[in-house]
Amino acid sequence: MTPTIPYTYIQCSCSDQAPVDNNDAQDGSAPDYNDERTFDPRAPRSNYSLYPLEYLLYCEDCQQIRCPRCVTEEMLTYFCPNCLFEVPSSNLRSEGTRCTRSCYQCPICVGPVQVVPTQKPTDANLLTVDGQAGNTGSFELVCQYCNWCSSEIGIEFDRPSGIFSQLAKINNGGSRKITQKDVKERRKEEPDDAMVPDELVDHDLQFANLKSFYHAQLADLNPALGGMTDAIGFSSPAALSRIMSLYTGRAQQGKGQNGAPFVMREALNTDEGFKLAQLNESAAIKKLISGGWDITTSAEQRDHHQEHVRFQDELRPSSYLLRTKRSKRCPACRHILSKPENKVAATRFKIRLVAKSYIPSISVRPLRATTAPVPVTSRPAIIEEAPLNPFKPHQYILTFKNPLFDSVKISLAAPNVTPGRFATKVTVLCPQFEIGANTDMWDDALKDDGRDKSQKDDPSSQAEAGKIWDRGRNWVSIVLEVVPPSLKVEHLGVGLPPGSVDKGPLKQDEDILEIPMFVRMEWEADVQNDITSGAGRDKEAKEKRELAYWCVLGVGRTAKD
Repeated sequence: MTPTIPYTYIQCSCSDQAPVDNNDAQDGSAPDYNDERTFDPRAPRSNYSLYPLEYLLYCEDCQQIRCPRCVTEEMLTYFCPNCLFEVPSSNLRSEGTRCTRSCYQCPICVGPVQVVPTQKPTDANLLTVDGQAGNTGSFELVCQYCNWCSSEIGIEFDRPSGIFSQLAKINNGGSRKITQKDVKERRKEEPDDAMVPDELVDHDLQFANLKSFYHAQLADLNPALGGMTDAIGFSSPAALSRIMSLYTGRAQQGKGQNGAPFVMREALNTDEGFKLAQLNESAAIKKLISGGWDITTSAEQRDHHQEHVRFQDELRPSSYLLRTKRSKRCPACRHILSKPENKVAATRFKIRLVAKSYIPSISVRPLRATTAPVPVTSRPAIIEEAPLNPFKPHQYILTFKNPLFDSVKISLAAPNVTPGRFATKVTVLCPQFEIGANTDMWDDALKDDGRDKSQKDDPSSQAEAGKIWDRGRNWVSIVLEVVPPSLKVEHLGVGLPPGSVDKGPLKQDEDILEIPMFVRMEWEADVQNDITSGAGRDKEAKEKRELAYWCVLGVGRTAKD
């Protein structure tokens, strides 16, 4: 997706760890990295390290920026997005990760479905016990968006409640599903002919048979496993010692009752989960010829349901997948960075340390706008500036806004020439300045904002090196000057050996002028976690803090010659 220009991205420090070289790994010595190298925003690794400021968190203990890729997440609550019912984590093992409270999605449009009575003619003279006219018909699932109903695939229900248990027992067409309980009863009644034909075995029955078969295999593999194949499972802490005994050699590894080695085997029949592949496609081909392309399923429907479903009459309503509320921790100090409310319907956070509250925001705008201002009465739209002419200087205003309650000293460093095939000359007219604290706005009004209005209001004023363009209560504006290059490929590598420079065609978004800038901020904050006694503690004590990071400024597009 093409970014909206101008933009500002922040680099997270977790991407600074480069992969270890093979030669260094073999020698056993630590690799030597140049920490002062210029950040290249067009490198392939940069796509995974640049984020908008709104996406980042900040750890107060480590005093570092944390991105969504380097935080540790913990599950707090499981809930259904349709009924907003909280599901205990203990039910996930037995009931799965889907809602069991009759919350289903339409198999065609993935919209919510509702239980409604079927439109069947009933006798108006029939009354219920309460003296009211009743509906003697069955019930069905109907989608309010695409008007799909479960009766189209032959599924109807006897009662409006317990849809999850009823649907688990019905096949498409209305036939009853064969379960493991039915197989056991059939084996008791007909011991000689207890095998279920392969065409009657669906995926649910096959998975249940495979699960029971491998549980029996694990129980016979080693008596030391004991109760690990029961409902407790392998993730139980009680089974940890039994798992470790398999690797320490204290258990009877792979020995049966007679001392012979025991080898796990594969499933051999239908009762054990083995099912032959149906290679005869004549019925499916005949159905496709008669119905055409319209009766087949789309790729989205197959991804949402099951891959083996080919035709729309094989689709079934699917229950809602459970969602989670998660807390985020710092991977280094385990400090909580974000923690939402435990209640499902609540949208607020107990703890949320966003980087926007600790790092100055950077906005970019041209010093001399080329587009006319949009009237207030018109609809909001994205205003795009004209492309930058090559070999001509263009000036932009960078505005830094301080969110802290302490004044911050900012030091900027940008390369004279941007990295990449098309190098742009960059000049920061005021690389060092100080931003005021984010105090009460009434103090700002009494001080008349402390800005030099004559310089800002005069359109003919020129930016000077080493001077701030504009200043406010908690923000400072400086001027950035760029000279874009020509985008002609034949101008690349003039005077250099052939083959040393890539003279391929212009790549996507390569005309965007991106400037890497190193930002270093210093401020004095109140002392926290002071272990000294209350008598000897200085309430006005300050500690010096520093934070340095790379950012990327997308200022505009270069005009193509």
